[in-house]
Amino acid sequence: MLETITRLLQAYAGHAPAGVEALPASGSARRYFRLTTGEGSVVATWHEDARENRAFAYFSNHFRARGLRVPLVYAMTSDGKAYLQQDLGRVTLLDVVEREGTALSGRTMTLYRQALEELTRFQVEGHEGMDYGQCLSRPDFDGTRALWDLNYYKYCFLRLSGVAFDEERLEADFKRLAARVEGERRDCFMYRDFQSRNIMVRGESLYFIDYQGGGRGAPPYDAASLLHDALVPVPGEQREELLEHYLSLLVRSRPAAARGFRVVYDHFALARLLQALGAFGLRGLHEGKRLFLESIRPGLAAVVALFDDGRLGTGYPEIERGARAAARLYDGIEI
Repeated sequence: MLETITRLLQAYAGHAPAGVEALPASGSARRYFRLTTGEGSVVATWHEDARENRAFAYFSNHFRARGLRVPLVYAMTSDGKAYLQQDLGRVTLLDVVEREGTALSGRTMTLYRQALEELTRFQVEGHEGMDYGQCLSRPDFDGTRALWDLNYYKYCFLRLSGVAFDEERLEADFKRLAARVEGERRDCFMYRDFQSRNIMVRGESLYFIDYQGGGRGAPPYDAASLLHDALVPVPGEQREELLEHYLSLLVRSRPAAARGFRVVYDHFALARLLQALGAFGLRGLHEGKRLFLESIRPGLAAVVALFDDGRLGTGYPEIERGARAAARLYDGIEI
């Protein structure tokens, strides 16, 4: 791996790296290294899934051509397993929030507004001219993909946690939630993982990473990904203020998508949170990664809060029962 990325830098820049620093592992199998050179540094990525790497490179080039702040991909190996990208630094939006406290400070609220402004650009401008044939899996986030995510939650979180549930009733809830997703217009780029760890902060500017799992979908999912982020429990009043800001932007750039947004928003937030809990189960309970284990309680609290708000109605009784049971379970154990 190191030999490959060293050769790639030599081919691109004409010299070997002056230093190599392994970067913290993410939630995937990708490995990252910071390579220092005489001119600065680049980030090298190694991943066996060449198709995913090529999707990242395609999306990056597409977004940069539209003026969106994503890393420049400098070079890739012929087999697609390693590539060099622009080094965007070490500070994420999550880091800034954690430094400045639980409620969002004046500065972090400004950064969140900026993130939502850029999100609308990804969704609308990023959609224009996009070749969705480059997507990693099914290009549309429709009912089928929603069911994949919901089953991910069932098998990788509920079962690994040992939470009892009624299989048939849970499946009926899943089908109702997937039908909500299926019924929405899919005429925007859906980032898929628009959350605080995937937003880099450089001074007062934001840059964006980890969009290779994206596709064509409806806008509520990405807004919910940021505003119902288990790692950053945004206080209710601030979440509402930010959501209003986002909607004011969306109504100008995609008025058809803004109509009826509020009716379905909480349903998309539920779908997103359950998908995230599936990831917390796989990466935390199964693989033992600390960050994901620590995300379980706030993730469950966010799901319970959605049901407590009452806007989801009574259409998902088994999802609600399982989430409340899991919340009680994890409140009583140390993880």
